[in-house]
Amino acid sequence: MINIQMEKMNWVDISQAIQKGYTTVVIGIGSTEQHGPHLPTHTDTLIGENLAYRIALRLKNALQAQTIRIGCSDHHLFFPGTISLKKETLKAIIFDYVESLSRHGFKNIIFVPSHGGNFTPTKEAIAELKLKYPELKIIGLTDLMNYMVALWKVARKYGIGIEEAGSHAGEIETSQILALEEEQVKRSRFKPGFVELVSLNTNKILFEEGIHVLSEIGVLGDPTKAEIKRGRIYMEKLTNYAVKN
Repeated sequence: MINIQMEKMNWVDISQAIQKGYTTVVIGIGSTEQHGPHLPTHTDTLIGENLAYRIALRLKNALQAQTIRIGCSDHHLFFPGTISLKKETLKAIIFDYVESLSRHGFKNIIFVPSHGGNFTPTKEAIAELKLKYPELKIIGLTDLMNYMVALWKVARKYGIGIEEAGSHAGEIETSQILALEEEQVKRSRFKPGFVELVSLNTNKILFEEGIHVLSEIGVLGDPTKAEIKRGRIYMEKLTNYAVKN
């Protein structure tokens, strides 16, 4: 079995893999932003990178390209450590990825956003790219609601309410990082954040005024409910959802 992570491969190995039929490439799109006082700023990137790797393994004849580590995170800029791209900048990066990868023989290019602010720019970029590169199959997991529903279904199965599961540094993401990189989690800082259903109004506040208006610690959900075992289940569920869609 060949190594499928391109960042750990040399150009000769990548070329040989493409010649052997590895013409599908999967790219995670994460972020560098605050995730409360208890999770690292590369939370979304870690989740996206792991998810992209799992998808590539499942698909077979697929490689995983380097993860895009910065995303659209304006609504988190109140908190130190957050680095944000403008929407057009992220779209330009996605365009450049496709231009580069297609030159080398990749025919199927899959983008996997793992941060809420990246879904719309990714969807827009893919729509434009399909017109420019009709010979390529360019796919993106760009339905944020379906992505979250897949996770919330798991939470509810284990008695975790949607409000507690949350959508940012709550039970779900905290469980995921416990499963992926437990040593990065500050358990002593677990504290519930905004634990209410997110409505159209709160969503408007989140993206127009910033997450700090809803939660002074930058958390949507309750990380105190997090468990490593459930984090593994969340990642498996996301992988299944991605491969089916």
